[in-house]
Amino acid sequence: MRDQPPAHPSALVPRYLPNCELIQLKASEPCIQSSSPSSISHRGVENGRCVKPNPAPPLIGGSVSRLAQRRELPSCSRISPLRAALATPGPGERSQSVALSGLSSDKSERGGGGGGERERPSSGAEMDGGSGAYGGNGEAWGGAVSPAARYAESGGASLTWENLTAVLPGGGGRATKKLVQGLYGYAVPGRVVAIMGPSGSGKSTLLDSLSGRLARNVVLTGKVLLNGKKRRLDYGVVAYVTQENVLLGTLTVRETVTYSALLRLPSSMRKSEVQRIVDDTLDEMGLRECADRHIGTWHLRGISGGEKKRLSIALEILTRPRLLFLDEPTSGLDSAAAFSVVQTLRQLAVDGGRTIVSSVHQPSSEVFALFDDLCLLSSGECVYFGDAKLATQFFAETGFPCPSRRNPSDHFLRCVNSDFDDVAATMKGSMKLRAEAELDPLLKYSTTEIRERLVDKYRISDYAMMVRSTIHEITKIEGVMEEVIRGSQASWFKQLRTLTSRSFTNMSRDLNYYWLRIIIYIVMAICLGTIYYDVGTSYTAIQARASCGGFVSGFMTFMSIGGFPSFIEEMKVFTLERQNGHYGVAAYIISNFLSSMPFLLTVSWASASITYWMVKFRPGFSYFAFFALNLYGGVSVIESLMMIISALVPNFLMGLILGAGVIGIMMLTSGFFRLLPELPKIFWRYPVSYIVYGSWGLKGGYKNDLIGLEFEPMMPGQPKLTGEYIITEMMGLSLNHSKWLDLAMIFVLLFAYRLTFFIVLKVKEAAAPYIRVAYTRFTVKRLERRASFRKTLAMTSLSKRHNPPHPMAIQEGLNSPMPY
Repeated sequence: MRDQPPAHPSALVPRYLPNCELIQLKASEPCIQSSSPSSISHRGVENGRCVKPNPAPPLIGGSVSRLAQRRELPSCSRISPLRAALATPGPGERSQSVALSGLSSDKSERGGGGGGERERPSSGAEMDGGSGAYGGNGEAWGGAVSPAARYAESGGASLTWENLTAVLPGGGGRATKKLVQGLYGYAVPGRVVAIMGPSGSGKSTLLDSLSGRLARNVVLTGKVLLNGKKRRLDYGVVAYVTQENVLLGTLTVRETVTYSALLRLPSSMRKSEVQRIVDDTLDEMGLRECADRHIGTWHLRGISGGEKKRLSIALEILTRPRLLFLDEPTSGLDSAAAFSVVQTLRQLAVDGGRTIVSSVHQPSSEVFALFDDLCLLSSGECVYFGDAKLATQFFAETGFPCPSRRNPSDHFLRCVNSDFDDVAATMKGSMKLRAEAELDPLLKYSTTEIRERLVDKYRISDYAMMVRSTIHEITKIEGVMEEVIRGSQASWFKQLRTLTSRSFTNMSRDLNYYWLRIIIYIVMAICLGTIYYDVGTSYTAIQARASCGGFVSGFMTFMSIGGFPSFIEEMKVFTLERQNGHYGVAAYIISNFLSSMPFLLTVSWASASITYWMVKFRPGFSYFAFFALNLYGGVSVIESLMMIISALVPNFLMGLILGAGVIGIMMLTSGFFRLLPELPKIFWRYPVSYIVYGSWGLKGGYKNDLIGLEFEPMMPGQPKLTGEYIITEMMGLSLNHSKWLDLAMIFVLLFAYRLTFFIVLKVKEAAAPYIRVAYTRFTVKRLERRASFRKTLAMTSLSKRHNPPHPMAIQEGLNSPMPY
């Protein structure tokens, strides 16, 4: 039953005993069971305990929770409305709910009645103590386990964060910026946590901090625990869906999901089983109708934005991860598509007992009703964290009730978004609108005042104290089996085979990757062949042959830089999949080399066939084969170099500039523009000329073409010039080793460059946590000298019992195993 609310909140004291009537008594009434000034009235008493329960407690949705069955409690137990409302059954009881009367007044009707009230499980819990029982000592629930902790006890992934602060240090005249400060919260299995706030409030920063993907120049302090332990949360431990859809546009939806399944599902699974999982995932995400359509590129019409977002989610739920992060999954989607996406996420959480944390900008009322917990941020501070259905009640208690028939999320953002101040200023200029504004409490204050009032109210509220208590309970839970989490269960060779197939398919369909370059190479070969057509063996042909060989060794390999845009897109996919633990670095590098080999051989042999026979270099197939292999080696080395640059500089424009500069240096030290013996010995001759492909390629090319030929002398009557004389005397090169050694050295450089690419990627992974720790410690020590920074950290702590902030690496776990 629900009693009528009193005229003043202090007139009555709400009480709730499980399986007994909720009766609000005046605070002045004597207790018939106790000498306490507070009392409770019930239908029957025996030895101070409730013995005659009601047939059924009040209901929401017409169902009764098993947790609301008879439970003996002291009759004078004092129950806070907030505690009773947040008492939630375990994962197996989500469909059942019990109404808790007296939680809100008719005026607010669960916090204003905005957005409609959804059916949500709740039940009474045993709680003792009076005021202060929410303190972060783990006894907030009177010795019982809180609802969130009950979810955590059920197994799965329970995430907690305490006093989380992220700072972007200033420098070069820039002020230090606090991105988020003093945040506390938790995410437990079976529930969906929504991180909401206006633009620039810190949603993405918090999400990246929790998932281990924070930018390197951001200092992070605080504590993030997974199942009560410090752990690195990237590279396969958790799944992360980015706001940007990072997909290979040349593949179809089914191919994308199938390749992902083959990369991550156990190798022991039969092909039919993998296909069944793929089909089930497509059905689950509503992608069956577009399964055979391409995702889309500039030359291929693809699927819609909503379908791309659902596909991105489908790739991460294939292996049913225990912990899933999503960065604004509803961004850019219409209301129907957004509802479909969030409904699917909620179903994953409910049915699979998974922990889901998602940032969201401004959801519709239907979407908002699907979230279990809400973390509302503004200017990096927490405005509210707790059960989403109680957020409207908190705002009403603070003096900003949600009007009826208004979307709660719109109301929350209206209170904390400073952009509305401009709208309010405009309204004050109109007499009619000014009169209407008098009725709106939000227009009486600036957004800054409202936000500060909400933040201050939350910090000292029962909501914040209960979050602290719940975090403490979750972190001390024992006996929760922590499974060994791996991003992929496929064997290394299966990963290699799958990646090679996927990469080859992508390269063969992407016009930018190789096909346009093949056309350009053929055109350039024709131009080169016509310019140097039948160059002959005259004296002037010596310079012509050297120039043609230098152009082939330099510029035609330089054109491999045209594949850099495709490298960047592929590296985005690799970075995301690698962080989610889909496969190892070695498998990716080798598969890329194997899949690109047919295209690079086509480029080399097609352009070499045209150029070699039109120019009429030294006749013989073996000489032609050397010429083509020499060109292939140079092109492959440049491709490897550009891949290293794409790993170091993921920016498209900066990568092109850096790549062009490095290749230019290689050309300068190749021995064409200045002879190798004339290069400065320090640095340029040793070691630069030996670690660039140009010098080896040019020497091998000259030997392949000139040795065995004779050229006309400069003056008639003089002896003919042999190719050996030209190489040693005119070009200053040695004939102590054969051309095949020069060719072999190019392939040694190819291997060395690929190995360097591997080392760069692995060092970035392994060294990042240590670099972050060192950087954080140094920066925090420097920032602590500033009074403003110390003040900010102090105000985030609500109790002296809390530990001071400490530097953390990427989730502080430095020893997590990562597959190669």
